[in-house]
Amino acid sequence: MDHQQHLEPQLEPQQERPQEEESIWIRGLYMLLFVLIYGVAEVVVTAVAVVQFGWVAVTEERNPRLERFGRSLSEFVYHVVRYWTFVSDDRPFPFTEWPAPKAGEAA
Repeated sequence: MDHQQHLEPQLEPQQERPQEEESIWIRGLYMLLFVLIYGVAEVVVTAVAVVQFGWVAVTEERNPRLERFGRSLSEFVYHVVRYWTFVSDDRPFPFTEWPAPKAGEAA
């Protein structure tokens, strides 16, 4: 049994824990804020999709401005989800610049 105790990892001191808890709670507040922002983004995505559909139905061509906005909006949603899931620590817009559409995508 003594041999097994030496193989267990040593825990870090508890001194840094309060600072970590504070930062996680602040992040939690930002995450809640982005729940509201995401809800607005869902409505905007739906509006862009409906307008673009109507545009294509009438003109038989895509509206390049709506398409460009839709691509940047999808980048924004992507950044929000990455922040929510702890894949990224970078807060999305409005704490950073509005995301540009990915380069190389067809317009």
